[in-house]
Amino acid sequence: MIIINVSVAVAALVLVVLAIVLIRTSIEVRKTAIKARSFMEQLETEVKPVIFELHETLGNLKILTEEAAGKVENVKSFMEAAGDTGRSLQTINTVVKSVTGAVSKSSLWMTGAKVAGKFVLNRFFKKRGN
Repeated sequence: MIIINVSVAVAALVLVVLAIVLIRTSIEVRKTAIKARSFMEQLETEVKPVIFELHETLGNLKILTEEAAGKVENVKSFMEAAGDTGRSLQTINTVVKSVTGAVSKSSLWMTGAKVAGKFVLNRFFKKRGN
């Protein structure tokens, strides 16, 4: 019977220690839950305005992107016009080079013809004058 009494006493002691540990644990869990709740409330109050501003910023960015996409067509048209102008200038440059070449060749021929004409006239007048 002593063994049963000792066993009951040990079991009672274990139950008391277990109850004390469970009470302390439940108190710590409760404190943690309270702190977690206050942290979540604080986080909600601080994050909500940031999310709202982020939403507005994304809306503005979407508007800017749409406007930029609309301007791309204008830039494309401008670039096409600039390309056409460049091609036209290149054609004009080619024509001017051709005309300049022809003029320089004809001026050489004209100079040669003048010199030859003067020579022929000088010879002609010298023969007539003799």
